[in-house]
Amino acid sequence: MSNYFYDLIPKEELEQLSYIPTIPEFLQWIEQKWADRPALSDTVVTYTYKEMCERIARRRAFLNGLGLQKGDKVAIFEKTSIDAVEMFLAATSAGYIAINLPAQLPEQALVGSCMKFNVKVLVARDEFLPMAEKASCKVVSSKSIADEAAPVAVVDKNEPAAIFFTGGTTGAPKGAILPHRAIMRGSFNACFATGSQLCGHREICLLPLSHVFGLIYSTMGAFYTGALWFSAEDMKATIGKLPQIKPTKLVLVPGLCEILLGLVRMYGPQFLGGQLKIVISGAANVPPKLIKEFDEIGVNLLFGYGMTEGANLTTGNADVHEKSTAVGKVYPEQDVKIVDGELWIKGDNVFLGYYGNEEETAKTLTPDGWLKTGDLARIDEDGFVYIVGRIKNIIVLASGENISPESIEEPFYKSPFLRDCLVKEEFQDGNPIIAIEILPRMEMFEGKDWSEVEAYFKKLVEEINATLPTTHRIMKITVRKEDFARTGALKVARNKN
Repeated sequence: MSNYFYDLIPKEELEQLSYIPTIPEFLQWIEQKWADRPALSDTVVTYTYKEMCERIARRRAFLNGLGLQKGDKVAIFEKTSIDAVEMFLAATSAGYIAINLPAQLPEQALVGSCMKFNVKVLVARDEFLPMAEKASCKVVSSKSIADEAAPVAVVDKNEPAAIFFTGGTTGAPKGAILPHRAIMRGSFNACFATGSQLCGHREICLLPLSHVFGLIYSTMGAFYTGALWFSAEDMKATIGKLPQIKPTKLVLVPGLCEILLGLVRMYGPQFLGGQLKIVISGAANVPPKLIKEFDEIGVNLLFGYGMTEGANLTTGNADVHEKSTAVGKVYPEQDVKIVDGELWIKGDNVFLGYYGNEEETAKTLTPDGWLKTGDLARIDEDGFVYIVGRIKNIIVLASGENISPESIEEPFYKSPFLRDCLVKEEFQDGNPIIAIEILPRMEMFEGKDWSEVEAYFKKLVEEINATLPTTHRIMKITVRKEDFARTGALKVARNKN
């Protein structure tokens, strides 16, 4: 078996791995495969894989005792904790549909979500129970566990396993239904990065479990490879424990990469624990400067592309130095094609549709199973995919010409002095123009006046404008002193800036 991704890891490790299509089968596999290896830790308590799976079996028994029927919704309102992970795996391996709710949900949204998704049981962190009890469903503590174990359920790989909140391809919040096959295909894909991956990694889950990147790559991928997974109930406190935990691998969004690099500049590379070798980044644009800065501290930064509806992992790039602007090659067992400039994907990783929203499902998923990503893309002669924009972000000029703002933003990210930028349409004297807002990396301008900061970016805009067609040139520049409004994944929120 040979493939771009399979060839990244040692042959003897590849021979130990195979795609397991359902979560119940996966739990049985890791309990046998990694039995006595450490699996979960909060730095105080650590459970082996055998202990974790036994605890999950007892949690399954607890959930079964609540009178649930197969396919019922179990919502989990927790932080990134051991309880949250075990409850998710207990619910999905018992044949129920799990919904990881964001820990920061306000009361009204929590109650509304439980009603919208017809939640039967809300599993809540003890400190969240007073708010959770306002929901019109059964509410139980996330620490709940039975004395006896219950076996895994028999499920088909195409049955729903979980629902994740997503903006989808149109920007409106929806619930994407992922079947077992999709979650497990994404988790299997997460096994592949450069070098040895089995049984040697210590990984901290710094991303929320309500996001597919945190659940699939940072958590399920860790279990697939026999890694030790650390919780992060308080992100700030957990980051402060990096020297103690000594992670070898981290899954981050670019915003968190920037935060870690800032801490390294303050405290030195040993702040990361001295053993970090790989960072996997995604969910937003990864500027080439991040690759260079991690290289300088001996860390290999890799990245890729995915979306909730595609179970997070569609492409991965292990050749970031040679192909720094590509999102990588397509993971195994997926088909891709470009239709009118839009990337379409098909395979085990594709979702079932949006819960209770047939109209949006029909816009995104074709009858024969193709997921229309909403992303504009191209594929080069070596099979590397490049994302060049989002259909919904297209700017239509008075001439009728379409412009992708992301394509104009791309060259700006080559500057080590820029943290983020946003290209958008504005009006000047009643006429549409292209404008840009820029957020500097202020640590690069230490000791400089603000006028010098603005002058640098004015000159950068002039240089990039000289490379653009006249119709694409930026006519207005704003250098920001305050951060952009951001999404939960720390991406710049285009509709809020």
